[in-house]
Amino acid sequence: MNKTILVARHELATTLGRKSFLFFAFGLPVLLVLVFAGIELFRSSVSDSDDEAGPDAVKLVAEGYVDPGGLITSLPQGASADYLIPYPDEERASAALEDGEIDAYYVLPADFLETGEVVHVYANDVALTASGQEWMMRWTLLVNLMGGDEELAMRVWNPIDLTATDLSPEMEDDRYAEEDCTRPGAACQSNPLVRFIPGVMVIFFYVFFMISSGLLFSSVTAEKENQTVEIMMLSTEPRQMLAGKLVGLGLASLLQATVWLASMYLVFTIGGRTLDLPEGFALPPGTLAWGIVFFVLGYVIYAGLMAGAGAVVPSRKEGSQVTFIVLLPLIAAYMVGFVSPMSGTTQAPLSIALSFFPLTAPVMMLMRLTDGAVPLWQVLLSIALMVVTAYAVVRASAAMFRAQYLLSGQPFSVRRYFSALLGRG
Repeated sequence: MNKTILVARHELATTLGRKSFLFFAFGLPVLLVLVFAGIELFRSSVSDSDDEAGPDAVKLVAEGYVDPGGLITSLPQGASADYLIPYPDEERASAALEDGEIDAYYVLPADFLETGEVVHVYANDVALTASGQEWMMRWTLLVNLMGGDEELAMRVWNPIDLTATDLSPEMEDDRYAEEDCTRPGAACQSNPLVRFIPGVMVIFFYVFFMISSGLLFSSVTAEKENQTVEIMMLSTEPRQMLAGKLVGLGLASLLQATVWLASMYLVFTIGGRTLDLPEGFALPPGTLAWGIVFFVLGYVIYAGLMAGAGAVVPSRKEGSQVTFIVLLPLIAAYMVGFVSPMSGTTQAPLSIALSFFPLTAPVMMLMRLTDGAVPLWQVLLSIALMVVTAYAVVRASAAMFRAQYLLSGQPFSVRRYFSALLGRG
């Protein structure tokens, strides 16, 4: 037992000492959460400032005007005398500008009706733009040109009152009226992201299993290549070596999966507005708990298979064939689980059958749990089948951790691998 703990401690320390693993396992998910938190914080501050200002609030500044031709005889509704101040000549308007009484002033030449030109004088660096205050002078001039008739001026300002008539046939019923967007899955038809979250879970768990099982395969084959395994076998039994590697790399992989799942939960919780999630949406916490259970069992199964594969291949270069064979069920589960959420077949017979098959259950059952309610007996049956399979795989892999395989330099053979896995070697 002590030797198993030593091997597990070594594998855990070696894995956590890799910068690439630390960045992917901790740095990337934490950075993702911080980005979404920063976006939400910024949006909240902007929203709060808009609420304080009010929806129709406009920051007005005091401006003056000089009208030697006497065109403006009265200020219409919407143009306040506090913000549009008349001056008898440009000298007084300029003096008021210098004293800070006004921020700008307009000069309407006596021949304005012939030229239509208006001079705008301002003291700051903000030019006259469509988002500024020139609408007040425009509206004032227009009303006075219309003889003070504001209704006629409004007609000229906005000559068309367009009314759109939709002649398309009306829907007999709203197809989204009875949808449920409080949780991910096909029950929410109006939001593609909510529908595809089960597919996102499939992607994450597929990547987790690929990385975690690949770590154990690389560890075994690397020690065979550099002949470290020969030294370890002098003081450690092969089964103790296998158990230590499974536990050590399993703890590192479980820590990685937990951090990513927690980060996903936080992103969907705090980043609802950024992701345009429906109001009331929440990622079920129970799904995350089940996710940990299925990850542990799936890791034991695939890591055990990869450990056995590493024992029978002479080097990592020859491991691509056996790696593909071992991961083939996982690839099939990924393809089906990725497509099912968007095609609405998450509860189809194929998806249900794959959620019971131990080699595809870690991905498919989690996809179904994320998509909607799954009967408890189905979840427990799937777990029971995976426990039995994990036990059988670990026993088979332990039988392959022998000197005749670990120290053999024979080229890889599919027949030899399956014979060893079934205990016929």
